[in-house]
Amino acid sequence: MPKVAYHLINPGQRTTSVVFASPHSGRDYSRTFMRRTILDEHAIRSSEDAFVDKLFATAPQHGAPLLLAGAPRAFIDLNRSADELDPALIADVRHPLHNPRVASGLGVVPRVVAGGRAIYSGKLSRIEAQQRIDTYWHPYHATLQRLLNESVGLFGEAILIDCHSMPHEAMDGIARAGVRRPEVVLGDRFGASASAEVVERIEAAFAAAGLNVVRNAPFAGAFTAQHYGRPLRGQHVVQIEIDRSLYMNEQMIRPNSNFAEMQRVLGRVISEISEIGRASEQPLAAE
Repeated sequence: MPKVAYHLINPGQRTTSVVFASPHSGRDYSRTFMRRTILDEHAIRSSEDAFVDKLFATAPQHGAPLLLAGAPRAFIDLNRSADELDPALIADVRHPLHNPRVASGLGVVPRVVAGGRAIYSGKLSRIEAQQRIDTYWHPYHATLQRLLNESVGLFGEAILIDCHSMPHEAMDGIARAGVRRPEVVLGDRFGASASAEVVERIEAAFAAAGLNVVRNAPFAGAFTAQHYGRPLRGQHVVQIEIDRSLYMNEQMIRPNSNFAEMQRVLGRVISEISEIGRASEQPLAAE
């Protein structure tokens, strides 16, 4: 079993309402888990947001907490609802109403990794699945909610940056010949999870760093954005997807020669985003 549910790096002092979180960068593949899977040590990592935790590591230097998954996504998916149980994987689970994520094998306990490759040769017990949810999912989300509550209490608002990475090929469907390929996708569930002002300022931060940004296509935001995004209550969530090819060799799952430069670029972006929630400014008006 992975050793911890999450890692929380707090700043010396909270100076911004912004919280950064990475639910898919966990890479503690325990021996017990690796004995259960039919995949090798390389294939099991294909759904991981590898190195996203390192890309956003400077967040605490700008007064914002950084919450990181302790368990890998292939073991438990923290960006799913706790009740998104897959009857094709978990014994004694009723078939739910149609849920595209569950149907494709990407429930809270995933059945497949990237490319639809099966993680297991058979089913898991309902007890084992629930143990993962109780041990890893609930502590992570309890901590995330606490951090957002603290931001609201301190600053009158909370801005959650849900940090992810995407395969380079994910943009093939919307990339157009002769037009610069999108490198960052901001997901606000088409305005439902964050105010327009928050999203515009986040987009401006990435654009100022020289990155090409689009919104909501092909990623509009999953459970985290849907569950925590309450802009009318001053609680905003924006999901960020960054093209992996900008900083890593996707086939080998290793940082590439541009990794340090991407860290530097994203350091500027993190600084600008953190400024959105500074205590010295008036809280953003809820829309």
